This record gives sequence, structure tokens and C-alpha cells, in this order.
Amino acid sequence: MTTARGVQRRRAEADDAERAIAPPHRQAAAEVDLSAAERRREILEVAAQLFAERGFKATSIRDIAEHVGMLAGSLYYHIKSKEALFVEIHDKALDAAATRVQAAMQACDQPWDRLQAACAEMLEIQLNPESLTLPIMNNFRSVPDDMRAPLVRKRDEFEMIFRKLVDELPLSANIDRTIYRILLLRLLNTADDWYRDGRLSRRQIAEQIVTIFRHGVDMPVRLTTACHGKEAPMVDNQSTG
Repeated sequence: MTTARGVQRRRAEADDAERAIAPPHRQAAAEVDLSAAERRREILEVAAQLFAERGFKATSIRDIAEHVGMLAGSLYYHIKSKEALFVEIHDKALDAAATRVQAAMQACDQPWDRLQAACAEMLEIQLNPESLTLPIMNNFRSVPDDMRAPLVRKRDEFEMIFRKLVDELPLSANIDRTIYRILLLRLLNTADDWYRDGRLSRRQIAEQIVTIFRHGVDMPVRLTTACHGKEAPMVDNQSTG
């Protein structure tokens, strides 16, 4: 009887044999493909940094090419256009942020705990000086009008995380959940405008945000972060003035 392990072994041996007899031009092509992939990854990283530092309008194809040691014309071998490059970087930044927020909520069972975990992670993303998510998102107003549709679609996709979170909350019937979500996201997305290092940690601020947005619904003495396996630190509300 042929075992699965035996089949796998024979397949591996066949693959090794095929690589051994592969014509030199096929091996060279594989090396070129790998090099092209590495070069494109470098272009994405450099372009993201330049877009974040200078903005979309002030960053040219020539700037990107110079920073990766290429001629401007050669850059088009790896990308379609500056606009397509920005959209790709924007989408990757939001995908990475979505992955982090979803991961932060995984261990949470209760809606308010999930919201607090999401808020805390959003603050970490937005306030990290090495994060590109916020500066890339802030470029939205500087891009041409014909670029905005795909950017808006991606942002709507990201905001579905918070739409679902808010839909799960036991809010009063007189609270409009759309306005609630917009206010919450506006607060989180502008954190770099109002945040200052010092009195409260970012997680304590996330706790305060949820306390305020909870509107007194079934409010205990203190919120707990059961999803983190421990109680949240008590915030001294007397010192918030």
C-alpha cells in the first residue's frame, strides 16, 4: 500500500530531479523573478516613506527612483504609475491596520471589551511614530479626484470592523449608530492632534473613550479587560481636568 509519506517523498525527489536538469535559462529566469520581487518590495517601502513624509503631490517618480538607485524610466518596469503605487500602498497600510485590530479583539467575548481592545490598538497604530498608516491616510485630500473612489472603497471596507462593533453594542434606542461610529472614528483618526505623552497611558485613554461612549449603559464601577486576562488599571478621574 502506498502511504501519503511515500507519495510526498517521491514528489520531492521528482522536484529535485527536475531542478537538477532544468535548462540554465529557466534557472536564470527564476533568479530574475526573485530579484524583481525584491526590487519591487524595496520600491514600495521607499515610496511609502516618501509619501508619508512629503505627501502625494510633492513626491515624484524621479524622487522614488533616485532613492532606490534607479532611473525614472526604469521604475515603470515595476509599477504602472505613481497613482497606482499610492493606491497599493494605501490599501496595504489599511490591511495591516485591520489585521492588528482584528487580532487585538480575538480574545474578547463581550462587546464593550471588544470595542476597548479595538480603540487601544487604533491608538497604538495612529500614535506610533514609525507607523505609515496615519500619514498615508492624511494624504487623501491631496490626491486627484479620479483616485478617490478606490481609496474610499478601501476605507469603507476597513470601517466595517467598527460598523460591526457598534452594531453589537447594547446602546439606547435613541442613539444613531452611524453618527456614533463616525464620532468614534474621527476621535481615533485624529489622535495625533490631541494626544500628549504623560498622565494617561494609551490603554487608559482607550478605557476612558469607551467609558464616555458607553453613555452610562449598564456601567459597572470599572471596566474590565477580560480579553487581556486581567483587570484594567483604575483611572484617576479626578485628575482629568
